[in-house]
Amino acid sequence: MVDVLVVDDQQPFRDAARMVLALSSGFELVGEAETGGDSVELAATLRPDLVLMDVNLPDIDGFEATRRIREAAQRPPIVVMLSTYEAVDYADRAIAAGAAAFVSKSTFTPEELRRVWDQASAQIG
Repeated sequence: MVDVLVVDDQQPFRDAARMVLALSSGFELVGEAETGGDSVELAATLRPDLVLMDVNLPDIDGFEATRRIREAAQRPPIVVMLSTYEAVDYADRAIAAGAAAFVSKSTFTPEELRRVWDQASAQIG
């Protein structure tokens, strides 16, 4: 089972992410955060396998939160950054921050979740 932390300041997207996870065999929601700072704390406590991270967050943005999460963990989670912006706008910054992938929220489906998880976990495994 892949333990997942969802980070987004918008409840409707957290609800949508929860639904995608429910429809995705092998993934389990273990926590939700609304801010970048909360995501860093929860990632340290919950030690998820996967963090679905929004770009625009209150306090610290998703890029900085990703850096902090990955730097603090002995076994860093895979981080997939999500945004309403398209990949051409933020993909390079997401990768530079330590994310394994950038996915537009408009294309975030169970199939896309499985694809990015399989690709990212193959790179580290």
